[in-house]
Amino acid sequence: MPNSVVESHAAVAGSQPPGAQPAGWRWAPAWILTYVALWPAPGYAEAVLVLGALAAIVHLLLSRFRGGAQLLSNHAWALTSVLFCAYWVPELLSAFDAIDRAHAFAQTGEDLRYLPFLWLAASAVANPRGRRITFTGLAVIVGIWTLDALLQAATGTSPLFFGIDTLKQVISHHPMCTAAEAEAADRLSGVLGPCNLKLGQVLASLSPFALYAAGRRFHTLGWLVAAAAVGVVMLLAGSRASWITYALVLVVSGWRLLGWKRLLGVFAFGAVAMAVMTATVPQVRERIDRTLHALNADESGVDNALSGRGRIWSAAVCMVREHPLNGVGARGFREAFPACDPEPAQAPAWGSGPALHAHQIVLEILSETGFIGLLLWLSGVALAWRAWRFADESARDDARPAMLALAVTVFPFNTHLAFYSTFWGGLTLLLAALYAGSLLSRDARP
Repeated sequence: MPNSVVESHAAVAGSQPPGAQPAGWRWAPAWILTYVALWPAPGYAEAVLVLGALAAIVHLLLSRFRGGAQLLSNHAWALTSVLFCAYWVPELLSAFDAIDRAHAFAQTGEDLRYLPFLWLAASAVANPRGRRITFTGLAVIVGIWTLDALLQAATGTSPLFFGIDTLKQVISHHPMCTAAEAEAADRLSGVLGPCNLKLGQVLASLSPFALYAAGRRFHTLGWLVAAAAVGVVMLLAGSRASWITYALVLVVSGWRLLGWKRLLGVFAFGAVAMAVMTATVPQVRERIDRTLHALNADESGVDNALSGRGRIWSAAVCMVREHPLNGVGARGFREAFPACDPEPAQAPAWGSGPALHAHQIVLEILSETGFIGLLLWLSGVALAWRAWRFADESARDDARPAMLALAVTVFPFNTHLAFYSTFWGGLTLLLAALYAGSLLSRDARP
C-alpha cells in the first residue's frame, strides 16, 4: 500500500490501534443480540431497534461523522448504505401513486430508521472481537431456541414461551396469544408462540450461525449434532418453505466440512427421519400429503398443495400488469388484492379476508414496487455479489455465516414472508448489514 494511503488511514483512525473500536460503539454487539433475543416480544424488539438507530445517529451527529473509519471501512459504509437504498428507494418510489398514499408515505418515513440501524449492525461485526461476540451470540440464541422447541415437542409446552407469557400476564393481565390462536396452531411454535408461527423460517435463516459455530468448535461431530437438532425442529415447526431454506444451508455449510459423499449420507439419514415422522407425526404427514396434491393435473390440486398461493400469485401478476412501473405500493398488496382476485366468489384456502402479501420475493417486489423496484433490488444483489467476488479468502471466511444466512433468506425459488413487513424486513436488513460489515471489515485487506 502506498505510504500516502497508509498515512491518510492513520490520520482518520486517530491514535487508536488498528482494529480497536471506539468505546461508544463497543455496545453494538450486545445491542444486536438483545434485538434478536427479543423477537418473541415484537414490540420490545422494535423498541430496541429504534433506540439503537437513534443512539447510532446521535453519536455520529455529535462527532460530526468524524472517525468513521474507526467504525466501518469505507467500503462497508458504502455497501451497507447501498443495500439499504436497494430496499428503501423502491418503497419510496412506489408510494407516490400507491392505493393508500398516506399510509405508504408514513411507512416509508418510518423505515428510514433502518439506515442507522444497519450502520450499527455492520459496526458490530467490523472487527474480530465484534464478530466473535455477535456470531457466537446468534449461534447460542439458535441453540437455546432449538432446545426449547425440542422440549415443547416432548412435553407439549415451550418453557421459554411459558415464561414470556406468564410475565406478560403479570404486567398487562393479557396473554401473548388468545385461546383460539393457541388451539388453531398446527405446528411446533416454540419461543415465538402459537400466535406467531414463524419459528421454522426464523431458525432456517439463522441456522448458518449455529452450524458454522458448531463445526468450528466441535468439528464434524458438532456440525452433525447441531444439524440433526435443528433439522428435527424444522420438520415439526417449519413450513415447507423453511425446509427448502434449511436444505440449502445444509448443502452449502456441509460440503466444505464433510465432502459430498458424507453429505449425501446426511441427506439420506434426513430422508429416513422424514419418512418416520411422516408416519408418526400428524402435522408432518399433513404437509407431505398436501404437497403430493401438486401431482394432480388440475389447477385446483396445485393450488391446494400451495395452500392457496396459486391464487395469490395470479393476483400478483394482475397487479404487475396493472401497475408495471412502480407497483401498488409497499405493503399495499392487501388493498389491491380484491380487485385482482381471480376467484372472488370462492372462499380462500387461508381463511377469511384478502391475502396480505405475495408470499414470493420476486412477485412481492414486482407487484408492490414494480419493475423499477426489481431493478433496484437486483442492483443491490449485484453489488453484494461483486463485494464477495473481489474479497480475499480470509474476508470470505469471516463473512460466510452471514452470507449464507442472507442468501438463503432471499433465495428466489421458494416462498417467503413479507419483506416489507416490520419483522421480516428487519431480519433481512440485519443479515445484510452483518454480511457487509463482516466481509468488508476494518481488518480485511482492500
